[in-house]
Amino acid sequence: MQKAIVQPVTLSGQHVTLEPLAPGHGPALAEAVKDGELWQLWYTAVPSPEGMAAEIGRRLGLMAAGSMLPFTVRDAAGAAVGMTTYMNIDSVHQRVEIGSTWYARSVQRTPLNTEAKRLLLAHAFETLDCIAVEFRTHRFNQQSRRAIERLGAQLDGILRNHQRASNGTLRDTAVYSITADEWPTVRAHLDFQLERAR
Repeated sequence: MQKAIVQPVTLSGQHVTLEPLAPGHGPALAEAVKDGELWQLWYTAVPSPEGMAAEIGRRLGLMAAGSMLPFTVRDAAGAAVGMTTYMNIDSVHQRVEIGSTWYARSVQRTPLNTEAKRLLLAHAFETLDCIAVEFRTHRFNQQSRRAIERLGAQLDGILRNHQRASNGTLRDTAVYSITADEWPTVRAHLDFQLERAR
């Protein structure tokens, strides 16, 4: 039975809370993105502080169209520290991509990302009955690729000349996935990582 993927939901853990993105989150997210000046990275698309309201509007428009479920990422203290989404939603085949994610530099390489992905994956597989969850990133975004591989996702392949980057260069996209049958093992792996982080 198909389940509605674009249904706003709040997902909470010990290190992170993912709550439905809202226009009112704009000022806090504009401050968070300044931590590391993330929009200056050429190989990823992170909104600038000035572009945050427009990016929130874009994501909410995609949610209204049924292709994205966007979240604001909050740390354990409740501060807004980034954004993430279910995107490229395929409700017929129950597949989603976790992407359009960015975090303030101060929370990168902390348990926050591992737990955020653990929450998103659990919701996708255990509540939404997804058959697979994808991750995509620029071939040259080694930090992102290592993080995806640490989750336990497998490389499906490289889409060559897949998109044009904002600077006009052609992007090769590395595509990874976790399938429903792999989820129990990946879940045990993520739980082990989070237990070690305590």
